[in-house]
Amino acid sequence: MATVRLSVNINKIALIRNSRGSNQPDLTQIARDCEAFGAQGITVHPRPDERHVRFDDLPLLKDVVTTEFNIEGNPDARFMREVIQVQPHQATLVPDGPQALTSDQGWDTTKYHDFLQDVVAQLQAAGIRVSIFVDADERLVEGAKAVGADRIEFYTGHYAKDFSKNPAEAVKKHVQCAQLAVNLGLGVNAGHDLNLQNLNYYKNEVHGLQEVSIGHALVCDAMYFGLQNTIQMYVRQLI
Repeated sequence: MATVRLSVNINKIALIRNSRGSNQPDLTQIARDCEAFGAQGITVHPRPDERHVRFDDLPLLKDVVTTEFNIEGNPDARFMREVIQVQPHQATLVPDGPQALTSDQGWDTTKYHDFLQDVVAQLQAAGIRVSIFVDADERLVEGAKAVGADRIEFYTGHYAKDFSKNPAEAVKKHVQCAQLAVNLGLGVNAGHDLNLQNLNYYKNEVHGLQEVSIGHALVCDAMYFGLQNTIQMYVRQLI
């Protein structure tokens, strides 16, 4: 059993489905299969243009996910309305603009303190655990605690980019910030560009890590290794 939970982001599967205007592959069946193959959670990120996961997918997925359902996105009015109605186990707040290709930075939790504090309170009132996407910066971790978040999710894009050059230096800030988060009583998640090459090292170095969300790299690997085998390969990295 993995000591860190693997939540599989199925956005790229939805992108394939949407490209033909049909229900193939069936997203709810994919979610079931990911869990059967060893995933301990399912993550989706509905964007305003619904280019992959759509908002009408959310209640269907909530009905079939038996592990943990995590909905991430920018908490605009529609996102908040839909997420509160669906009541996933976790909502991860990401500062994506409407045209963002991917999530490539975290929140400035001090600059947006009042906004985030209000959003966090609304989600928690609906019984939803709240995680805030942040860069590995102690000030931002402290800001996440100040707005009442339950967890943070570290943006690991910079770590992944620098990993091959100097793994110890690439992970250094994450190690420090994770320890601070634990001391503050925050849970620690991570995601973005984690893959079979850099995941195990990150897990071993970042103490307090509870969950990783992986989509793009996992789906790319599944094209070669198959979905079941790939999920199990990722789970083994987290043991």
